[in-house]
Amino acid sequence: MTLNTARRLALLTLCGLALASPALSSPADGDAAPKWSLAVHGGAGVLERGELTPEKDKAYRAGLDAALEAGAKILKAGGSSLDAVEAAVRVLEDNPLFNAGKGAVFTAEGRNELDAAIMDGATLKAGAVAGVTRTRNPISLARAVMEKSPHVMLAREGADQFSKEMGLEQAPPAYFYTEDRWKQLLAWRKDQHAMLDPTHLFGTVGAVALDQKGHVAAATSTGGMTGKRWGRIGDSPIIGAGTYARDGDCAVSATGSGEYFIRETAARQVCDRVAWKGETIQQAADGTMASITKIGGDGGLIAIDGQGRAAFGMNDLGMYRGAISSAAPTPRTAIYADEPSPR
Repeated sequence: MTLNTARRLALLTLCGLALASPALSSPADGDAAPKWSLAVHGGAGVLERGELTPEKDKAYRAGLDAALEAGAKILKAGGSSLDAVEAAVRVLEDNPLFNAGKGAVFTAEGRNELDAAIMDGATLKAGAVAGVTRTRNPISLARAVMEKSPHVMLAREGADQFSKEMGLEQAPPAYFYTEDRWKQLLAWRKDQHAMLDPTHLFGTVGAVALDQKGHVAAATSTGGMTGKRWGRIGDSPIIGAGTYARDGDCAVSATGSGEYFIRETAARQVCDRVAWKGETIQQAADGTMASITKIGGDGGLIAIDGQGRAAFGMNDLGMYRGAISSAAPTPRTAIYADEPSPR
C-alpha cells in the first residue's frame, strides 16, 4: 500500500466510510473516574499489522510500558501530574526507538535539533525549547524554562546556554547518533520523498496526566522531521498547537505533520471543545483530528479530561500509545488503528 493510499484509507476510516472505528478510550457513562491517570504516545505512522517484526512490536510496547510505569510510580505516591509527565517523557527520550532525545532524527545538515514543551494545567504556566543540541533530556530543559526563567520559549544557542547554566545533563552530539536515523537521512538525501520510515512517519513522544489532587499536565518532545531545514520548528514546542493543559478541561499532546497542527491550534482546540461545546474528551479528540484531516494534515493526539478519562485520536493507520490509571493499574498499549485503544 502506498503512503497516499494509506492516508486516504485513514481519512475514510475517520469519516466512518471504511473500517469500523476502534473502541473509544473514554470510560462509559457511569464508570467511576480514576483517582489518577496517565496516557503516553510515541508517534504516529502508516502502521499495518505485519509492518513491524514481532521483535520490534514487542520492543515498542516495552518502551511504552516503561514510560507508563515511570509516570505511574509518581502518581501512585501522590506526586504531581507535572512530575509524572516529565518522568514518562524522559524514559521515551532515552529510548532510541522513538524520535526524541537519543532517537532523534537528523536535519538536512546532519545535526540533531530537539524540541520540547511542558505545561501545568493548574497554573497555565508553560515552558518550551526549540532547536537544542546538547541537552540529554529536552523535556527537563523545557520545565526549567517554565520554572526558572521569565520566559515561555527559548531556542537554539540561547536555549543550549540556559541548559548549561541550569546544570542540566549535557550530551555531546555523538550521543544522539543512531544508525537507523542516519540511514534515514541518507535515504532522504537521495530522494527527499523517502522521508521517515513510514512505520514511524510522525515521530514525537508525549504524555498527559491527572494527579490525585485533580491537576492535569502535558509534555511533548521530538527530534522533528528528517531533513528539516532553515531552523524549522513544528508544533511540539508551541503551546496550544502540540501541547496544552488546563485544569478541569483537558491535557493534550500531539504528533503529526506539525504545520497543520499549528494552523488548527490543535491542542488548545481539544480543550476548548470540552469547555465550550460540552464534548466528551473522545469527541473533542476526534473532532480536532477531523479538522486536521480537512486541511490535509496527518497524525494523532492523546488527551485526558479533568476526570482522568483518556482519549486517543488519529487519522493515520497507527499510533504508538498506552495508558494506565488507578482504575486500571496495569500498563496497556496499542499500536495499530484497528487495535482498540486502552481505556
